[in-house]
Amino acid sequence: MSAALLPLFVAVPLMMAALLVIVGDRRVIHTVGLLGTMIAAVGAAVALVIEFRSGGAIAHGISSWPFGIAIPFVADMFTALMLVVTGLLTIVCSWFAIASGRAANVYFAPLVLVLTAGVNGALLTADLFNLFVFIEVMLLPSYGLFVLAARHKGTLQQVAGARLYVTLNLLTSTVFLIGVGFIYGTAGTVNLAELAGLATTDPTVAISGAVCLFALAIKASVVPVHGWLAAAYPATSPAITALFSGLHTKVAIYGIYRIYAVVFDGDSRWLWIGVTLFCLTMVIGVLGAVGEKTTRSILAFHMISQIGYILLGVALFTFAGLTAGIFYLLHHMIVKASLFLSTGAVEVRYGTGEIGKLSGIAKREPVIAVAFFIAALSLAGLPPFSGFVAKFTLILASVEAGQIAAVVVMLLVSLVTLLSMLKIWNGVFWGDSKASNSDDDAPAVPAAPSPSGGVATKQAPVSSATAVAEWPRIGMALAGPAVFTAAITLGLGLGAELLLGLSAVAAEGLLDTTAYVQAVMGS
Repeated sequence: MSAALLPLFVAVPLMMAALLVIVGDRRVIHTVGLLGTMIAAVGAAVALVIEFRSGGAIAHGISSWPFGIAIPFVADMFTALMLVVTGLLTIVCSWFAIASGRAANVYFAPLVLVLTAGVNGALLTADLFNLFVFIEVMLLPSYGLFVLAARHKGTLQQVAGARLYVTLNLLTSTVFLIGVGFIYGTAGTVNLAELAGLATTDPTVAISGAVCLFALAIKASVVPVHGWLAAAYPATSPAITALFSGLHTKVAIYGIYRIYAVVFDGDSRWLWIGVTLFCLTMVIGVLGAVGEKTTRSILAFHMISQIGYILLGVALFTFAGLTAGIFYLLHHMIVKASLFLSTGAVEVRYGTGEIGKLSGIAKREPVIAVAFFIAALSLAGLPPFSGFVAKFTLILASVEAGQIAAVVVMLLVSLVTLLSMLKIWNGVFWGDSKASNSDDDAPAVPAAPSPSGGVATKQAPVSSATAVAEWPRIGMALAGPAVFTAAITLGLGLGAELLLGLSAVAAEGLLDTTAYVQAVMGS
């Protein structure tokens, strides 16, 4: 692929978003425009993966302005893999939103496309200030999607969650911009190629870079700045929760990997800080899930815990550690989306995600139950799923690096993760088909479609097994996204060699940033 085509990853979604706003409320056009654009983006990203299978990087300065003035777009294997998975998850989550009625709003597709443009720009830019700009491009439509998720008058939880989400991200963006300003003030540039390795020799650049990493750690939900995610993500709709889980925190993680590899050149002096914080993130995240009573709250805390695993790869900063971390990142994006979408399908159809209000769903909904079971076992790290490969390779990398304490933490956290997944399985999917025994606690039951195209809900008039049996079942349109992503995690487990090989190429690019830096300098 020509480097000059890289800006199209941002330009095309933006132009399609504008076009869909102009055409107005025409759902077929919106659906075709959204999915068609995303499929094309994934296809182009796959072409990049094929191009970088032997390593290397390509870069382009926007509008061919001279180096130092042009916005540099650069791609290597790590970038290409992220573009593929983020694009794929956007398609799957949009599919779920369409099936659940959440995509009926005239602004849904344009907002998702603007979000996509921001994600792609953040992954492709080699300029720290423009990384800030593209993160803001990501966040602005996200605020809109958060609001659209609460039809009509939002609940107190939705309002509080949206307020926390907006406030936290505005604060974090401010901190990141301050860090970027410090870097420019001390180094005279914010271009990653010109900053390569500078933090290892200039303490002022290292401190400034640490401010940027701190801001990204907040966005990634690293302990001790993690609580916002568990409170905010469950407050929106299942489709948006799954979408945000695959995009926002993962772009922050990508930024941490990239900045530490290029600007800090993997400086070993500070790695112990990362190992400590990320092990704490594993433990506190998984323990936070113990007392939760809804499926999405439990999964949100586990998301925090798993982020500790992913970032441990960069804290090891060895070839094996980076390879395992990148594989874990890609695996987790898919598996976590599958879990949010399978439990989300139950929540959309039966009106509740609270543990104990429903049981025996597996008998009525065997397809969605199998999808959840596969993704849950993968998250816990059991074979033959991708989670086993991810954790096993990370454990081997930790042993090789002499981080035995981290290995013990990973094994113990995996056990608690499995117990939490069994909590959801026993509380929602297993047992006899029945609702709560109290009419006051009866779950909401799907009713006729609302004027906005969503699915309105009403309180169940009765709470017996007979009533549950009469409820409409989850159709394949709604179950399909969870089944598809569950199948991917099984495929990645059985055929792990392919993705491990690609992750190894990406890891080599982070260990030796010469190709990345030269591509940017030559742009």
